[in-house]
Amino acid sequence: MERRREELEKKRQKLAELRRARAIRSDALLAIQQQESASSGSGGSIARREIDDLVTSLVGERPATPTLTIDGSSDGGSERDAHSGSVIMSPPPYSSSSQGLQHGLPLGNRLIPEFTSVEAVIFDIPPKERVVYNKEVQTVEGSFEPQGPTEQELREKIKEELAKEEQLRLEILEAERLEAEAAIPQEAPELTDEERKTIVQSADFVEFMDHSSKILERAMSEKYDFMKDYTLGLDDAAEDLNGNRVRLVCSFHDDKWSKNRSVTDVGWSSKHPELIVSSYNKNPLAVNEPDGIVCVWNIHLADRPEFVFHSQSDVLTVRFSDFHPNLIIGGTYSGQILLWDTRAKSLPVLKTHLSVGGHTHPVYALDMVGTQNAHNLISVSTDGTMCSWQLDMLAQPQETLPLDYPAHPITDEVAVTTMGFPDGETNAFWVGTEEGSVYQANRYARAGSQAGINTTYSYKGHFGPITGLHFHPLFGPMDFSDLYLTCSVDWTVKLWRKRTNPKPATPDNAVVHPLYSFETADDYVYDVKWSPTHPAIFGTVEGSGKFDVWNLNLDTEVPVMSAIVGAGKALNKLSWSKDGRHAAIGSSDGHVYVYDIGDMATPKPEDWNILQRTVNEMISSQAHSNSLGSDY
Repeated sequence: MERRREELEKKRQKLAELRRARAIRSDALLAIQQQESASSGSGGSIARREIDDLVTSLVGERPATPTLTIDGSSDGGSERDAHSGSVIMSPPPYSSSSQGLQHGLPLGNRLIPEFTSVEAVIFDIPPKERVVYNKEVQTVEGSFEPQGPTEQELREKIKEELAKEEQLRLEILEAERLEAEAAIPQEAPELTDEERKTIVQSADFVEFMDHSSKILERAMSEKYDFMKDYTLGLDDAAEDLNGNRVRLVCSFHDDKWSKNRSVTDVGWSSKHPELIVSSYNKNPLAVNEPDGIVCVWNIHLADRPEFVFHSQSDVLTVRFSDFHPNLIIGGTYSGQILLWDTRAKSLPVLKTHLSVGGHTHPVYALDMVGTQNAHNLISVSTDGTMCSWQLDMLAQPQETLPLDYPAHPITDEVAVTTMGFPDGETNAFWVGTEEGSVYQANRYARAGSQAGINTTYSYKGHFGPITGLHFHPLFGPMDFSDLYLTCSVDWTVKLWRKRTNPKPATPDNAVVHPLYSFETADDYVYDVKWSPTHPAIFGTVEGSGKFDVWNLNLDTEVPVMSAIVGAGKALNKLSWSKDGRHAAIGSSDGHVYVYDIGDMATPKPEDWNILQRTVNEMISSQAHSNSLGSDY
């Protein structure tokens, strides 16, 4: 409305300027007409004098009798000086004798005329100016100067201005009419049932409602206590002053997509800390639904997922791309690697082929190594193969490495179930297998070792398939990246130290034993993860539905915090948020739970030194046990 008023005001100002310009041009035209009329009058007098001079030259000079010209000027004066107030004598009417004189009669008697005095004005008219041309003068000065507009041009300009003024006036009237009509509320036409149904079922309407409702639900899901009184003290029953607490933040489940499915993997977005991705297996009761599902959840939108992606096979592992926040990568039961994009539809934008060039068995582990400008996706499968991929070209792996171990009891191929890279490492990696052993492998051949599994030694300590393997993150003043944790279906979690300088293979050092074993679980331990912020904290989830948080600086025998998650169903996967406060847990009943461990996630400066002493004690204890074993 304000913009329309400004336009009307501008049009009114323009109309006033056109009117002023028209008045100026009308005055100029009137002045030109007056000048032309004056010049035409003076020209008539000059023409009359020219006629008189011509007559005089033909008939000769007349007697110097004072006569009165028609215009009141004397024809007998020869002087050029004009004077007013002179007296001119005019004769009375002539008698009969005078008439006889006119007929040529002799003058016998002299007539004495009777004179009367009259007042007259004598004008001195200058002679006609003679203009002489010669060969040297062709033009007058100023003849090339631009002349002013003619009368016709002024008339045309005035007509144009009048037309513009009229057009502007009509536009102002039309704008005022439209403004008045807009101010009057108009009733929307009533839609028929068929039209209403068509609109509701259109793709644009569904997309608009989905996007708008998500925004509203995010805003309404805020659980901040607006009535909190900061003058009151803390409630000891609700807060643990020591920070040892586990609090459920939210849980995610959708009856349409999560029902009768199990969560196979969870992960946090490195770009958007509020987003969680989870993968699901097949729903045996819904044959028309996709076999595999990937959901992206938002901690501010608990009732439904932000995105849902489909797969033709069960999705066993999933993760956000470390360098492309819009991309989601998944490994499937059929051996395919799938790539989804949050900017596209639910189907994958890229996927690998079902051929011998890639994996032909289930893919249980994925990892990304490298930098922003040069990175690769590494995948391992139970077919005993490691593949390296470029995200923009999944038609064929860049490299394929067979993971063979000749001393394997059944086949040379190693059935890999989990994988881990130390931070900053792009060549050496460790794999956990179905038989319970851990092997170190190299992507490329280097001095002293070949590409593939290092057969010089192996890490043995579990008595069942390994379900999880995770290296200590590289952060803080001390480097603990040589430590890693494994968990297994043998109900244990073990702490290992990687061997950096391999010794000659002998029966005594060919097998590496764990530094410590944590054996408090009541069921299968399905996953284990180090905290990304605290050097001594890690978490585990197990088949009994229990989530345990360990702090090696406080206790190595029992977890410092433990909680039964949800309905007590088996917990399959665990993932820590970037700040280390929240843990996302995937359950076998299709729920994803988010827990907050509080201030325990914030380390103290002395925690690194305490962990170093704890690890040194474990190393000493292991060496002492090995020496006692060798004595016997």
